[in-house]
Amino acid sequence: MVSKTDRKFETRRRHIRVRRKVSGTAERPRLCIYRSNRNLFAQLIDDVAGITIVSASTLDKEVKTKLANKEAAKEVGTLIAKRATEKGVENIVFDRSGYQYHGVIKEFAEAAREAGLKF
Repeated sequence: MVSKTDRKFETRRRHIRVRRKVSGTAERPRLCIYRSNRNLFAQLIDDVAGITIVSASTLDKEVKTKLANKEAAKEVGTLIAKRATEKGVENIVFDRSGYQYHGVIKEFAEAAREAGLKF
């Protein structure tokens, strides 16, 4: 009998596999994205020092779309890129957190690139 796959388990496994290879420094912080059913959260993280440099989410006042859809992903991507350039960060490492590079994650990454982040 074929068993049903556990999506949370598979996403967690992909995230661990990606995190083995991706690490952020002060010169190139890690841009980590988390997607829940209702919101999007993004952080620029310096893994060496263990600090969050910049964060943005759909819960911020600057973001008009309060859902976890493509429009909100574009707004959060441009917002985090704007905040990162204010802090002097331009080059980053993108951590997609085990999510497929498709849909909301792709829109977020493209918006961040258009706003000035290089990865």
